[in-house]
Amino acid sequence: MDAQAAEDPKGFEKVFAFLREQLLDGTLKPGDRLIAERELAVQLGVSRPIVREALRALHMLGIVEIRDRIGTIVKRPDISMLKDFFALALAQQADLIDDVMEARIAIECQAIRLACERAMIADFERLQRALVRIGATIDEAEAGSLADYDFHRAIVLASRSQTLAVLHDSMSTLLARSHRSRRELVQMFGSMKTYLIDDHKRVFDAIVARDPDRAEVTLRRHFAIGDEYRRRAALGDGDRGEPATG
Repeated sequence: MDAQAAEDPKGFEKVFAFLREQLLDGTLKPGDRLIAERELAVQLGVSRPIVREALRALHMLGIVEIRDRIGTIVKRPDISMLKDFFALALAQQADLIDDVMEARIAIECQAIRLACERAMIADFERLQRALVRIGATIDEAEAGSLADYDFHRAIVLASRSQTLAVLHDSMSTLLARSHRSRRELVQMFGSMKTYLIDDHKRVFDAIVARDPDRAEVTLRRHFAIGDEYRRRAALGDGDRGEPATG
C-alpha cells in the first residue's frame, strides 16, 4: 500500500468495499470496464492514489485487469487463487491440524460421492495406478505416503469439482505430513500393511461400482481405522490384532 493510502485506511476500505459490493451483486460482470479512476475518486470522496491502490489490490486477487490506455477490466475470478490464500493461512496455524483433518474428511466424503457419479475412465486409471503404488511401496515411508496422498487426491479430482479440488490442494502440505506419519506407524503395526492395501482397494471398488453410499461409508471407516492406529501408537499399544472400527 502506498504512503497516502496507508495514511487513509478508511478511504482505502471505502473504495475496496464499494467495488466488492458491485462485484458481488452483479452490477459489475466479467468483461465490464470500471469508470475512470478520477470519476470513482470523486464519487466516493477519496483521492486518486487511494482508488489506484484499491484497484491494485483487486488486481493482485485476480479480480480485475489493469490495462494501459484502456482502463480497469473485470476478470472472471480464478478460483485456484484460493489455494495460495488457504495454504498460507493454514501454514501459520499449525495448532489447527485436527480441525484441518476434519475438513479433509468432509471434503473427501463429498468428493467420493460425486466421483461415483462423475468419474471417467481416466479417473479410474489414475486411482488404479495409485492403488498399485500403495501396494508396491508398503515398506517405504516416503514413497508410500506419496502414493497414499495421490490416491486420495485422485478421489477429489474424480469428483470434477474445482472448488473441492482447490480446498483439498490448499491443505496438501499438512495432508502429506499426515500420510507420512501414518506410514511410519507400519513399523509398529504389521497389520497396517494389509489394512492400507485392502482398505484402499475397497474404496476403489466402491467408486468403480458407482455406489455413493457404500463409497462414503467405506471411506469414513478407512479414516476411523487410521485414527485408531494413531491412538494406539500414542498409548504405546503394540500390534495385537485388528483395531476396533466402531
